[in-house]
Amino acid sequence: MSTATAGQRTKRKTQIGFVSSRSGDKSIKVTIDYKTPHPLYQKVVNRQTVLHVHDEKNESKVGDKVEVMETRPLSRLKRWRIVSILQKAVVADGAAVSETDVAAAVPTKITKSIEAAKPQA
Repeated sequence: MSTATAGQRTKRKTQIGFVSSRSGDKSIKVTIDYKTPHPLYQKVVNRQTVLHVHDEKNESKVGDKVEVMETRPLSRLKRWRIVSILQKAVVADGAAVSETDVAAAVPTKITKSIEAAKPQA
């Protein structure tokens, strides 16, 4: 066994995944999706691994793509920490939309027939 000298750190595993949950203060869950063949039938099956990750600055949100790195045990389940946020989640604006706004934006058969019946000037 070789030990790391002062100022030198051993190579640690890194993973890239998506934040699936903000479980508490400075804690998140990161989901890593992968595909693997079924052992008997060889059909490709979707699988996922869930990592409990330490987020020191509480800067990640659900849906962010993050890079995480192995670390010493920080709690009963947390063995990973965030290295960087690779891509922020796309967040929809929470503004209310009325039926008239939708009707104006999306033409239907009725609105097309009303526009066709209007006299052209």
